[in-house]
Amino acid sequence: MNKPKTLQQAIRYFSNEQVCIDTVAALRWPDSPTCPKCGHKEHYYLATQKRWKCRKCAKQFSVKVGTIFEDSPISLDKWLAGLWMLVNCKNGISSYEVGRDLGITQKSAWFMLQRLRLALQTKSIVRLGGKGSEVEVDETFIGGAARFMNPERRKRMITVRGVKDKTAVLGILDRGGEVRATVVPSRRKEYLQGQVRANVKPGSEVYTDALLSYQGLGFQGYMHQVVDHAEKYVDGKIHTNGLENFWSLLKRGLKGTYVSVEPFHLFRYLDEQTFRYNNRATEDNPMNDADRFDLALSQIAGKRLTFAEVTGKVGAAEIN
Repeated sequence: MNKPKTLQQAIRYFSNEQVCIDTVAALRWPDSPTCPKCGHKEHYYLATQKRWKCRKCAKQFSVKVGTIFEDSPISLDKWLAGLWMLVNCKNGISSYEVGRDLGITQKSAWFMLQRLRLALQTKSIVRLGGKGSEVEVDETFIGGAARFMNPERRKRMITVRGVKDKTAVLGILDRGGEVRATVVPSRRKEYLQGQVRANVKPGSEVYTDALLSYQGLGFQGYMHQVVDHAEKYVDGKIHTNGLENFWSLLKRGLKGTYVSVEPFHLFRYLDEQTFRYNNRATEDNPMNDADRFDLALSQIAGKRLTFAEVTGKVGAAEIN
């Protein structure tokens, strides 16, 4: 059977466990499976156990070892179907829906999705922009509307200036390139400008709104230009509408699909949305569902997330 192009074809294709193993192994080890203990590439394949045995150190290892799938009792056919849905559902997919579709509990589906989001994380150190490039920088706040909150929290929301109990997120968009989003402690100058310096090359044309925290970027090697939203939203090529589009997609998923996201986990949902946005189909980059799936699957190695870590109980787990 040819490689799948749709979800229906993917479910049918990955119904065979050996096909799942071969697919993951081919993307993880393009040359040959490598022993995670000694790095040796000569091995036996134990077909009855669906694992390899190293010829040098005799260690047995499966395709899950050293990946986000490690120590998971959930079969690979369900993992791969869940990954396909996550990277291709524009507004995200809830753990309740994944649990129903795959026949697992909501708790398992939630943990599965958090591990899959780790695979989507890139954390590139290559800075965006460059001389002549146009880069948008904007911030937003993530948090529930006051009308949906309990009376005590609602009282705080309407008596303190609008950002109380919300989480600040900074976005940086290289026009014609990728977007990056990160949680920041506040909108203070030191945090916002620090992120700009870390992610944008000097010489770039940087467009922001009139927030005072951005003042001074022009003295740090950037061609900084401002649009005051109190007067207008677009001044020629000076605007942040590209990031506004990204914020609308992000919030549509957070409010409509996930409903409630704890600040502790927000960065994982940012990784998810930036992955889909940066790998959307464009004229210059005609990606499809299968391409996004293959790209995400190629990033599973060297990443591990335990339940203790995802629930913030790492200390307790280590003591026990």
